[in-house]
Amino acid sequence: MNLETYYEYCLSKKGVTEHFPFDEDTLVFKVGEKMFALSSLKQWEMGNPSVNLKCNPERALELRAEYDAVQPGYHMSKIHWNTIAINQDVDDSLIKELIDHSYDLVFKSLTKKKQIEITEIKN
Repeated sequence: MNLETYYEYCLSKKGVTEHFPFDEDTLVFKVGEKMFALSSLKQWEMGNPSVNLKCNPERALELRAEYDAVQPGYHMSKIHWNTIAINQDVDDSLIKELIDHSYDLVFKSLTKKKQIEITEIKN
């Protein structure tokens, strides 16, 4: 996966916005003002891309046991976040599935009112 594919995939989801809340390097994608994916642009440029994605705690443990590229979330809650090294032993289709999973977890945590507002957005 390359940065453009990651970027476009995240932005293709309903109600997603991009931010740089921490610094000029860390690209954060949010839905309903809550983070669901973040990544260092410098690491992409250096050839060491990774993304932090929210994950169900049980699934997070399973993924970490199965894939070397899946580690506890860097600078995040180790229970609810994974850091996935891109272009290692996790294929692009699974990365997209994990982006979807992260988005869905965050979306479901939003108020019903916010969920309806996002659902009604025309993409």
